[in-house]
Amino acid sequence: MKGRHRHPGSAGFAAIVAALLIVVAVAVAVRALTGGSPAESDANGALPKAPGGSVATGSPSAAPTKEHQPKRGKLLIHGTGDVSLDPSYIPAFRTQGYGWAWSGLSGLFQRDDLTVINLECPATDVIDPESKQFVFRCDPASLPVARRLGVEVANQANNHAYDQGPDGLLDSLQQIRRAGIAPVGAGADQSRALRAATFDLRGWRVAVVGIDEVLDPTYMVAGPDRPGTAAGHDFDLALRAVRQAAERADIVVAMIHWGVELDTQPRAYQVEEAHRMIDAGADVIFGGHSHRLQPLDTYRGRPIFYSLGNFVWPHLSEEGSTTGIAEVRVTPKGRFTARLLPAYVISDGHPVLR
Repeated sequence: MKGRHRHPGSAGFAAIVAALLIVVAVAVAVRALTGGSPAESDANGALPKAPGGSVATGSPSAAPTKEHQPKRGKLLIHGTGDVSLDPSYIPAFRTQGYGWAWSGLSGLFQRDDLTVINLECPATDVIDPESKQFVFRCDPASLPVARRLGVEVANQANNHAYDQGPDGLLDSLQQIRRAGIAPVGAGADQSRALRAATFDLRGWRVAVVGIDEVLDPTYMVAGPDRPGTAAGHDFDLALRAVRQAAERADIVVAMIHWGVELDTQPRAYQVEEAHRMIDAGADVIFGGHSHRLQPLDTYRGRPIFYSLGNFVWPHLSEEGSTTGIAEVRVTPKGRFTARLLPAYVISDGHPVLR
């Protein structure tokens, strides 16, 4: 047909350009409203995800507005007692590999939303041992294995995290982060030691803090300009850490090293402190240090595991090898239910679900 492939006249061309400008303007406006930017997405155009389909954050961020409150789902959280990944203390790792530590759990930690362990040693190649009876040093090579098998948070708020001095502690925190695990309970100074690790999980913001009341040696606690573990005997600092975490999160998990070795029941002061932490905003308390399993309790509908005993540990006695895994479920409406999953350290470094 005549004129079918004619070039558009000047008026038609101007109309086309105007239309294109309108399309570009609309696209820019939509992008501005949605907040999209290259820095917010990975190479596939999706937000970087933490384990379990969550977005992990290492620093506080604003809570979602009421109009944009995410839909909340069910949460499954696990916590363990003392974990040693020191091949000098548990030689079985040299022959069995570090997967041995987690191989008796049937993939439990890979199926939950969050797993918190108490890492009872610095994971470092720094050798600068403190002068004390028991000095530990975990192998940094063990950490990627722990991460792959479901561990998201490693608490360093304990009396062995400082076993290789301040340089060993700081290197341990870096090694833990490098493996994709969030360290809590220690830092380069007091502020960072008290800081929570936060995770966005199924519509919930979850914060984890670590508190160390067992000082060995006493100068291991972090100061305003000194590296160390969190809080020490200053319980007001512990409460401050909990309150600050509660201001920025929907759920606060506190892991605390406290009490007396070999106790099978909590002391009265531990019960009081647990209640004060919950009053300050804690929702779950995972305790340890006694090397014995202690009872599960509740206060204001929030679970308190006073001591989770040994976990990845040598088989030293029947009492010390009888242990459990803390399991906490949270409903979409914020109701907490908790139980202890029975476990047993069947051989050195090898806990098994019963």
